[in-house]
Amino acid sequence: VPAAPLEAFLRRVARKAPPTNATGVSIVLAGDATVRRLNRDFRGQDTTTDVLSFPSGAEVLPDGTRPLGEIVISVAQAARQAEAAGHSVASELRLLVIHGYLHLLGYDHEVDDGTMMRLQARLSRALLPTTRR
Repeated sequence: VPAAPLEAFLRRVARKAPPTNATGVSIVLAGDATVRRLNRDFRGQDTTTDVLSFPSGAEVLPDGTRPLGEIVISVAQAARQAEAAGHSVASELRLLVIHGYLHLLGYDHEVDDGTMMRLQARLSRALLPTTRR
C-alpha cells in the first residue's frame, strides 16, 4: 500500500476536521497479528480490529512540533471490510484514517452520544464521496 496517497489524504482530513495545535500524525499499516497484539496489550481485547489510535500526549518537542499521535491500521481487516462494503481497499483505508484521526482528537464513539460518528459521516461525505458509510 503506497504511503504517499494516505499522507496526502491525512492532510486533507486535518484541514476539514476540528482544529488542533498538534503538528504531526504517524500512520502505521500493519497485519492482523500486530494489530491484535496491540489491541490486547493496550485495550485488553484479544481480537484483531481495523484501526487503533494512540495519542502521543507529548508536549512541544525541541524542534517546535507537537505530535498528535499514531494511527495503526490492519490492512487485512481493511481489505475484508472493503469487500463487504463493496468499495475499494483504498477507500476503506481512507475511512479508517478519518476514524483514527477523530480518536486522536479525543472523540470516542463508545461513550459519546453519536457525535464522533456524525462527524465521521460528515467528513466521509466531504472527502470520500463514493464510499458508503
